[in-house]
Amino acid sequence: MHAFDVLGDPVRRRLLELLAEGERSSGEMTDVVRAEFGITQSAVSQHLKVLRESGFASVRADGQRRIYAVRSEPMAEVDAWLDRFRAFWTPKLEALATEVARGKRARRRE
Repeated sequence: MHAFDVLGDPVRRRLLELLAEGERSSGEMTDVVRAEFGITQSAVSQHLKVLRESGFASVRADGQRRIYAVRSEPMAEVDAWLDRFRAFWTPKLEALATEVARGKRARRRE
């Protein structure tokens, strides 16, 4: 499965957002995602399976619990793909930063 197929689903993106904050149990993530998206535990499990099988997440056993963590390698691949497009937004963001800094200096002088 292509990385953007994985990231194209809002449930999987939310699961990755949760994992970006640190390791989480499948139960914790299931509770959050079920409340936010109104899907079943089985559906959340399927999304976690896709994240595992695509390499975006790893899992380890901790007694009866399954602890998930985000894996950086697929994210690095996405970042590398996006790199060719950064030229479109980087100058605009730099110009915005310059204008924000000018505004701050102007407010300090006032």
